[in-house]
Amino acid sequence: MTEHANTSFTNPTALSLLKKRRASETRFRLLGISGIVVALAALVILLTTMLGNGLTAFQQTQIKLKIHFDEQVIDPEGKRDPKVLSHADYRKLYTNGLYALFPDVKSRRDKSELRKTLISSSAQYALRDVVLEQPELVGTTRELWLVASDDVDMYLKGYFTKDVPESDRPIKDITISWIEQLQHEGRIDKKFNRDFFTNGSSQDPEQAGILGALVGSGLTLLVTFLASFPVGLATAVYLEEFAPKNGWTDLIEVNINNLAAVPSIVFGLLGLAVFLNVMHMPRSAPVVGGLTLALMTLPTIIIATRAALKAVPPSLRDAARGLGASPLQVVLHHVVPLAMPGILTGTIIGMAQALGETAPLLMIGMVAFLVDIPHSATDAATVMPVQIYLWADSAERGFVEKTAAATLVLLGFLVLMNLLAVLLRKKFERRW
Repeated sequence: MTEHANTSFTNPTALSLLKKRRASETRFRLLGISGIVVALAALVILLTTMLGNGLTAFQQTQIKLKIHFDEQVIDPEGKRDPKVLSHADYRKLYTNGLYALFPDVKSRRDKSELRKTLISSSAQYALRDVVLEQPELVGTTRELWLVASDDVDMYLKGYFTKDVPESDRPIKDITISWIEQLQHEGRIDKKFNRDFFTNGSSQDPEQAGILGALVGSGLTLLVTFLASFPVGLATAVYLEEFAPKNGWTDLIEVNINNLAAVPSIVFGLLGLAVFLNVMHMPRSAPVVGGLTLALMTLPTIIIATRAALKAVPPSLRDAARGLGASPLQVVLHHVVPLAMPGILTGTIIGMAQALGETAPLLMIGMVAFLVDIPHSATDAATVMPVQIYLWADSAERGFVEKTAAATLVLLGFLVLMNLLAVLLRKKFERRW
């Protein structure tokens, strides 16, 4: 036997076949490694592009001004009535501060340029909030950091330089001279952009934030989970544990598998027709968006849950039945708890996929421009992917970095959700 084997492996034909097989395996391995390298390169290019464009959005240019809270402007009657303080002309306060800082600006045109180009219009609301919080400031003078305009912010972040002809850039030579004077006096600096995480959307890039989209995404995902998880779990348990194996169940299984591959915009059309046109639910509301995404996520949850239930060894079912447990007790007391890590993993992955969807939400009107933060699932809201889409469609240069920064936040949220799925699987995973 040994002599025959040695003869076979020293046969030239056998050695040639063995050499070809090893070469084929080597080529296959190289193709696999090449695929991984290409995928990693694409990921690196994506992250590098997003980081290059988006990291600057986490910084905000601010200008330090001496503000005199003139009582004649804010509260002429001296009653400190919050209604009066809320409607005062705070724009005049920082305008006076600018005029005092640049006394050489005399002409009406230069004063108008100074008033419009250096400070963001949001500064008046910041000053209003400061006075409402500290009414004792009325009549005093303080130095405050105020948000600079978008053009000043873009110039200091290097998106255009003064070497570019004045006609080809959004900022004039005289404004650049004012910026250089502020830099020389230490009155201009870049600080952490807290407004990006605390403000809602805005037509001005320097005021735009993602808080409204984050809250809208959270409410939409909550509705999606509440609507899809119980239904998906019950459907999967029935099909896997109780349903008879016949043509009807085969037909249902085939349709569920096909629904998992249906383009998401089809579910958007379904949500538009059913929830808005038939049921007349509130447009642009997280409850409608969540129900629409629940329809899209449901097949994924059913398929993942059935796979998790199948992974539970039949011997556990047999042991439970042998001890006198009913079929329902076997499923509820043993099979489902043991399959729950896999069920939750599949559900979280389905929810992460739903978070990144834009097309179905566009169909149900969650593309509206909204400044206010939603407080309930029936308030008008938008979500992160739609907010990114709206900013990417804006013409101002400042929205480019906002788009990239919001994409980074969305990617970070998706990574956290997938990391949670991995941790749940590792923590509760049981090897049979």
